[in-house]
Amino acid sequence: MQYNVHITMKSKNAKVGRIPVTTTSASTCPAVCPFNHANEGGCYADAGPLAMHWAKVTDGNRGDAWPVFIGKIANMKAGTLWRHNQAGDLPGNGNTLDATACFQLSEANKGKRGWTYTHYDVINDKHNARIVEMMVRDGFMVNLSGNNLAHADDLYDTRVAPVTTVLPSDQLTNTVTPKGRKVVVCPATIKDDVSCEDCKLCARMRDVIVGFPAHGNGKKKADAVASA
Repeated sequence: MQYNVHITMKSKNAKVGRIPVTTTSASTCPAVCPFNHANEGGCYADAGPLAMHWAKVTDGNRGDAWPVFIGKIANMKAGTLWRHNQAGDLPGNGNTLDATACFQLSEANKGKRGWTYTHYDVINDKHNARIVEMMVRDGFMVNLSGNNLAHADDLYDTRVAPVTTVLPSDQLTNTVTPKGRKVVVCPATIKDDVSCEDCKLCARMRDVIVGFPAHGNGKKKADAVASA
């Protein structure tokens, strides 16, 4: 399968900070993601300038083929903090992760501080779980994306990788899951003077779950998912 990826070496998004950020073709988005186009959307990346940029990457009119992209990551300066996928997901066909491409990514990241998020199923799919676990072990921080607090608990129980979750839009303070696990609201979403570049919480191993209050044009749909 072909994957197209665009890399911006210095993000202009104040919430991310001036670090490299990538966008991957929408074909990688998992079918199980409740914000997928096929599931009536709700993805924050489906609106505004990012949506237009994402469409061009998806169509192949912007960005690089996977091997070229991997070369750019491998050649980045050691210690570089970077975020993979402001839109899109890990390489895969929408159900199953592409082991070869995923391991190429974690290998290219060695010595750097890359992180991302994935909605690929690691609860029922042992293949996906094993790939994510190995990528994290290699130093590429894959965060499992929860749909709500109960789902975050289920993901946490796998012990595969760090966990994040969507929160209702009005949940702006730290909370706990049904099983009592601590959920820290993403500092960049509630503080004007904090970005991913400053925080780095999602870029490291941790026990706490990071929560993202629903936002963007798809907030209503995201609120419904987070409250389920």
